[in-house]
Amino acid sequence: MMFRSFFATIAAALMLVAASSAQSDKKSAFNKAEMEAYVRHLWVLPATLGVNVGDPKPSTELPGFQDVTIKIIQGQASQEVLLYVSKDGTKILQGNVYDVNFNPFKKDLDRLKTAGQPSLGTPGATVVLVVFSDLQCPHCKIEAQMLRQNLVANYPTQVRLYFYDFPIEQLHPWAKAAAMGGRCVFRQDPGSFWEYHDWVFGHQETITPENLKEIAMIWAKDRKDIDSLQLGQCMDSKATEKEVEAEVEQGKVMKIDGTPTLFVNGRRIQNSIDWPSLKTTIDNEIDYQKVAKNAGEDCGCELKLDVPGLPKTGTSPVKKN
Repeated sequence: MMFRSFFATIAAALMLVAASSAQSDKKSAFNKAEMEAYVRHLWVLPATLGVNVGDPKPSTELPGFQDVTIKIIQGQASQEVLLYVSKDGTKILQGNVYDVNFNPFKKDLDRLKTAGQPSLGTPGATVVLVVFSDLQCPHCKIEAQMLRQNLVANYPTQVRLYFYDFPIEQLHPWAKAAAMGGRCVFRQDPGSFWEYHDWVFGHQETITPENLKEIAMIWAKDRKDIDSLQLGQCMDSKATEKEVEAEVEQGKVMKIDGTPTLFVNGRRIQNSIDWPSLKTTIDNEIDYQKVAKNAGEDCGCELKLDVPGLPKTGTSPVKKN
């Protein structure tokens, strides 16, 4: 009996050691080095790309999980990917989380701000489009021309479009300067912004960093609502640079990583879309909002006029709830 007890004790000890060893061999997504190695293999990331694994935070989207943001870096460019990690660090989820009690695009709707941005269409429209665009981007040009030719003509009262500059300076050397010029035009006459928008996209092939201001002033001379000298001074002084930088920051809040990026009542559409596909999306949204009323500018949300002299209570979002 004494020997049996002795061997039983030894066996129990060995089992504990084995269990401890197995536990120590288990990898954890909360170990940053292990997480980096895992996602590099998962996404086939070459060594030339930097990977920064963020600290875990309790997830508001998925209770019981931790949010871990992975930042992929190449020079000055970067992209962030949100992962959901189980509390024990063994399971990783990547994707969207939806709550059936709310609009599926609520998160982006809540973050989209439209006050102070160039717009066209009818205030209080059922469908709100917000486009992040780069004036030197060829794909943005195609989408911009498609929107201008079709949007208001097909939806004179049901759709409103807002424009955000998102110049990608690493690729497009005059995009930011052109964006600042657009804000200069918008300051003088908001309605003339869209003429400038069309003119820049229509002359992408001939515009250079050196001639942008000169030919922009020539364009302005033929516009009754734009003072060309004032435009030139505004562009020279970079008076609107902070406005463009604020637009870019909003783009970063929206996780924009390429242009054009279009939102249709919060639905994200990356890269260019053709008119038939966009029209189908808009028609679907118009029908859906007849019942849902949880997006657009006529969703029952608070809508305030921008009246000079009234106290400002904050930037008006696309929707409130």
